[in-house]
Amino acid sequence: MPTPSFKEILIDLLKTDTRLIDEQGDLRENLVHEYANELDPQLIELLLNDSHTRERFFLKIKDVYVFKQNDFRFFLDENKLDNSYTQYENKIGLSFGSRLLRETSDVVLNFPYKDCILEGGQSTEEGSDVYFEFDVKEGDYVEKKAKRKEVFFNQILARDEIDRLLEPKAFTNAQKFTIEGNSPVGGGGLFFTRDENGTIKDNLIIKGNNLLALHCLKQEFRGKVKLIYIDPPYNTGKDGFTYNDNFNHSTWLTFMKNRLEIARELITDDGSIWVSLDDKEVHYCKILMDQIFGRDNFISTVIWNSKYTVSNDAKFISYQHENILFYAKNKDIFEIGLLDRTKEQNDSYRNPDNDKKGVWKATPLHAKSGNEENNYTIQFPNNQTWTPPKGRYPRYSKDRLMSIYEEGGLYFNKNGGIDKKTYLSEVKQGVTAGSVWTYDEVGHTHANNEELAGLLGKGIFDNPKGTSLIKRILKVGNISDKDIILDYHAGSGTTAHAVLQLNKEDRGNRQFIMAEQMDYAESITAKRVQKVMQKENIDSSFIYLELAKN
Repeated sequence: MPTPSFKEILIDLLKTDTRLIDEQGDLRENLVHEYANELDPQLIELLLNDSHTRERFFLKIKDVYVFKQNDFRFFLDENKLDNSYTQYENKIGLSFGSRLLRETSDVVLNFPYKDCILEGGQSTEEGSDVYFEFDVKEGDYVEKKAKRKEVFFNQILARDEIDRLLEPKAFTNAQKFTIEGNSPVGGGGLFFTRDENGTIKDNLIIKGNNLLALHCLKQEFRGKVKLIYIDPPYNTGKDGFTYNDNFNHSTWLTFMKNRLEIARELITDDGSIWVSLDDKEVHYCKILMDQIFGRDNFISTVIWNSKYTVSNDAKFISYQHENILFYAKNKDIFEIGLLDRTKEQNDSYRNPDNDKKGVWKATPLHAKSGNEENNYTIQFPNNQTWTPPKGRYPRYSKDRLMSIYEEGGLYFNKNGGIDKKTYLSEVKQGVTAGSVWTYDEVGHTHANNEELAGLLGKGIFDNPKGTSLIKRILKVGNISDKDIILDYHAGSGTTAHAVLQLNKEDRGNRQFIMAEQMDYAESITAKRVQKVMQKENIDSSFIYLELAKN
């Protein structure tokens, strides 16, 4: 007698609940969905008491079993249990799970592989399959490479494969890089420097699949990373370097989702994440990040004016910007960082009347908005009068304005005008960042290429991000001494470069962790960071590691 399938076991089990069957004894799948959505105690107890369903649909935490509601609903959706009833009987419409969209305010990103894990190998070794094709010109068969056929592991149906994929991996080829050079270090992890809590304090550059690297970092750095910045593949299909940047749309979303979910676990409660993208995928990634980080934790889409020229050969629009999605882990406790005040901003404050409170600048007493009934004319003790200009309204009440006069906070100029003195000592000692960052402020693509060329030579890496941009991100992200910064799409190593410069500027001890799965992780990423230490005389070091193949 053949062993029954799990689906058959589940159907037989559900039919023992008389609420779930009709007069003919057929399973009413719509009611199974309904009770699952409502977390019906009788249904959950039924599933919990059976060893097969308990193993599949429950997570044991200490002595408590937690019902994996989404896994159960997914199994129902993917395995039709009975055809005697439609899911909604006589209701027709778009649905999310077992609910019609008109019954919920949820906005969902529904793409084919959303319940899967995508390994997403992108090195030249992982990223293509070799085949041979006859070349007429050569008169012989030549080696060709095809794009990697991505493997999707369903989170329910392929749990064993996923567990094996994501289990911690060993590290090989460990080397310590300093200004003097690099040399192998001992095995077993004994070469790491650790703080009083046992956490690794070394800067790290890890070569290997970044999804696997993130899972390897999870145990050590969960909830300890203050800021994550990534510059992932943009899914343009036009990149000139060796990244496999030709993910189709839903595959790309799966690739991003898998990594963002584990990245969130690494961030401190008061930390943030920044994701650089162009217009092709940024809006879809925004919805994806709303789901993972929470819509309420979205702070801004920063626009980086990355190019100072217009391409006249553009078919429609010459793009001169990139987008940076900015989310807090928890916006209620995240504190934004202020930018340094510039000399030009401070120079606008003067002291023509030798005010003992120091330099100040004039600000109007009127505002654009208000109520006509609140308008007034005031006469000061020095016999000067003030009334707001036509179409404007008082910024302060009459009593408050008189108090400002008595405090010496008004300036009466020779033309009869009256302004309030705003003192430099009273304004916040920093500037709130705007949502548009110009190339004058944070650099442009051409300058970034030149910055890298000055370290490694021209043509080594196309269009890296620049240190000015990353340092602005770290500033607004409120990074301080000893904080950890993670970049798991490390590329040429700009993030590490920026962290080293900031540490030199204020003698800080911020820590960077970089992961790069392309073959150039050692020859470009690690080499650049070492060159920075050497050329800029930065007394620092990092450990370079490679994920073991198996």
